[in-house]
Amino acid sequence: YHQMDGLVIGMAHRGRLNVLVNIIEKPASLIFAEFEEKTDKDNLSYADVKYHLGYSNSRMTTSGKEVKLSLAFNPSHLECVDPVVTGSVRARQTLIGDKDRSKYMPILIHGDAAFAGQGVVAETLNLMNLEGYTTGGTFHIVVNNQIGFTTLPDESRSTLYATDLAKGFQIPIIH
Repeated sequence: YHQMDGLVIGMAHRGRLNVLVNIIEKPASLIFAEFEEKTDKDNLSYADVKYHLGYSNSRMTTSGKEVKLSLAFNPSHLECVDPVVTGSVRARQTLIGDKDRSKYMPILIHGDAAFAGQGVVAETLNLMNLEGYTTGGTFHIVVNNQIGFTTLPDESRSTLYATDLAKGFQIPIIH
């Protein structure tokens, strides 16, 4: 992790403003200006819901290393940002010649219902060990918020845990 140059984060709407302000350090005043549409009209940020906007910034670690942080823009379709984030990381790794895949890492934050229920999650996981797609590993955080709006909990999946999907890919799971 001492070699890490950047992290690219993908997530849906829940908790997004918190991540933007407290992790990416996007100025809250800029977020409020976007909600009031007082920012540059020439950018395309007004084509979608304001809390789907992304941001990039650099932060200094305690050891003095600059690390680039990006929160990817996210459309209203749950989990479709997953392959975008992993592809973005893979592209960055390729552009800088990072053959050991240690300079950039994708982080994906999922809701429990979406992780278990959206097919794009399994599709993205299935690419993880293919040479043309691997990033060297993606850190997945599954928030058990138990808010799958259209499905009752006992009808949401065939497994005990939403993360059981990852077992099929031999991914370690910490509860």
